[in-house]
Amino acid sequence: MTTIPPQVAVVDFHHARGPEVEFWINEDGRTLSKRNDWSLLPFMALSDGAHAMAEEFSYFTLLDRRDAATADDTHSHSASSSPDINHGRPTSLFGISCTRQIRSEKLKRRSLDVTRSTVQKAVVVVSPTARGMGELRERLGAVTAAWFAQEDFSDISILQEFQASLVRAPPTHEDGKDHNFGLSLREMIYEFRHQTLALVKCLLLQRKMLFFGSKCERLCMMQFALVSLIPGLIANLQDAADPSLDSYAQNAQRAATLRTSDRNSLLAYMGLPLQIFGKGSFFGPYTPLQQLDILADYDTKSYVVGSTNSLLLQQKEKYSDILINLDESNSITMTSPSLRSALQLSAADRRWIDFLTQTVLDTWDPDNPSRPRHMGYAGSEDSIRMQFEEYILSLLSSMAYQIYHESLVSNAIPATVANIPDHFPDPGDTAGDFNPEFLAMWRSTHNFELFDKLTSGNRIFDIIEPRHPTGGALGVEDLQRRFAQGMAELHLDDRVREGREQLGRTLQSGRERVEAGLRGVWAEVERARQLRQAAKRQSQSPSQTRTHAAAELAEDHTQEKKEKENQDPGTLSPTTSNSNPNSNSTAVPETDARQPTSTSPTPPESRSGGVWSALVIRDRAPKVDTAQIQASARESAVKAGAYFSSWGTWARERMQQQQQQQQREQRLKKGEHPTASATGEDAAASGGGDDGGRTDDHNARDGGVETLR
Repeated sequence: MTTIPPQVAVVDFHHARGPEVEFWINEDGRTLSKRNDWSLLPFMALSDGAHAMAEEFSYFTLLDRRDAATADDTHSHSASSSPDINHGRPTSLFGISCTRQIRSEKLKRRSLDVTRSTVQKAVVVVSPTARGMGELRERLGAVTAAWFAQEDFSDISILQEFQASLVRAPPTHEDGKDHNFGLSLREMIYEFRHQTLALVKCLLLQRKMLFFGSKCERLCMMQFALVSLIPGLIANLQDAADPSLDSYAQNAQRAATLRTSDRNSLLAYMGLPLQIFGKGSFFGPYTPLQQLDILADYDTKSYVVGSTNSLLLQQKEKYSDILINLDESNSITMTSPSLRSALQLSAADRRWIDFLTQTVLDTWDPDNPSRPRHMGYAGSEDSIRMQFEEYILSLLSSMAYQIYHESLVSNAIPATVANIPDHFPDPGDTAGDFNPEFLAMWRSTHNFELFDKLTSGNRIFDIIEPRHPTGGALGVEDLQRRFAQGMAELHLDDRVREGREQLGRTLQSGRERVEAGLRGVWAEVERARQLRQAAKRQSQSPSQTRTHAAAELAEDHTQEKKEKENQDPGTLSPTTSNSNPNSNSTAVPETDARQPTSTSPTPPESRSGGVWSALVIRDRAPKVDTAQIQASARESAVKAGAYFSSWGTWARERMQQQQQQQQREQRLKKGEHPTASATGEDAAASGGGDDGGRTDDHNARDGGVETLR
């Protein structure tokens, strides 16, 4: 079978036409594209969401029909094209693209088509094989970065040199050992744990597997890592690009000889590689929405595809039997109940994958996930591949032994005649170790049919013992190990540590908030205290002014009262007026003495400006001054003294009247003449004419005294 050299192309995102192939470095690439109608190549090279990343890689498959080449194309390019690109049967090609973007203003030469702020391009390499993708990825990334660093897309000398180097030194090695590329198997087992074996078994069952993730490179590498666990499959993916291809099954031959020292001879004798992608199967590491018609086609029975578009998640029942969502903690969703029971791991399966997982966990190095911590063999990439190869060889040997045993039973041939060793296990026990439902479903697949065809009559169970690598029933150690792994998967230590750290952070935050609150309260208290002190200092001078003004007002009032008493004789007390009964002076009514003297405020014109201001402040002030209270108390005491003094004078007068009445009664008893008595009474009345001059208030008061008596 002829092969073509790797071809380099550039895909551009046009602002109006969308993704398109801008040019091919070699004319052979343009011929391939035209002949095979690779109209979806730009959509495969520029993945969904690539614009949000500085650098993104995409992996995809392309169909090379070859026999559809026209004669015109063949003769027109006979001088420049390789003669082997136009001959042979249809096959699969594998593409890898590196997408980058640059700001438009940084370009040294800006074409008229550049109308957006950024320019997005992808450098694509189309290779005839999937081997060597790891090395090809590194070389492509370096070349793309250097081309963008020029800031001049018109200069393609770097890409031309890259195309020539791929012809001189292809990334494919003849020994076929370059299988470790992209996402390592250690990372896959670390992320999926025991589900890794379930995914390998699902791959053997040839069901519709859909991988979803937002990062295209990780999405593609996860699928390549899974496919590489089937021994020899990476080097035999010539039928993976289209469901109509089936060249491997049509040309495969049964191995007649075996060289045990040659690994490839041993794998071929055991019927490997298992043809997972053959008739009715499809492999698309990155599948754009434009290829959904291939997935929905009736002839497409199984596939392994990846997508970064969330629209497929809404129709996962239609496009998948099993969905692996890398963005949701590597969750696995199975829509078929029969598939779920078939992929249930047996006790022996779980024991085997648990040993492998524990080895990876014990040697895990977060700084370098692809290698064991102590650089030993246990837990390395080669160790993992050898253990999976051992498991698959044991599975194939057990199935061959079970088929052979069934043929003996159907033909009634005894085991002694069949020459079966005595130490071989019973086929039923072997089937139980691999899950009987899985074996029954696997026997209905195309890859098992081809395996049975290639190994019929070889007695491969004589080469590899037909038993599970860790066969046996479920034991106490299995339960203990499974319980320990279940507890480890819960990550209780991490959760407790995280909870403790979170509690510490919460307490620290609360303490800081409380301290800040207390500081704020004390600051408010101190601010209020300072405001009160400032207000007190400001009000201290007006208070002294009001006190001084009130004292001067009380002193002025007392002085005015004394002057009135000296100038007006009527203000004298009743005792003074009664001391001279023959006096003709008119007595002041006692009412004036008894009633409190009302002192009207001095008019503003008779006061000084300072006193009037003090009075205004006093009237407006909400608080009465102490000096003013004392002055008012002294004035009230003077008024009360005058009132009680008038009452005392009245009492003495009443007593004198009573004494006179008694004397009159005594004289009447002794027989004195009434005229004399009357004369004496008149004299007494004239001498004590106070009664005639008494007012109604005095009479009312007399009545009140009599009532009290």
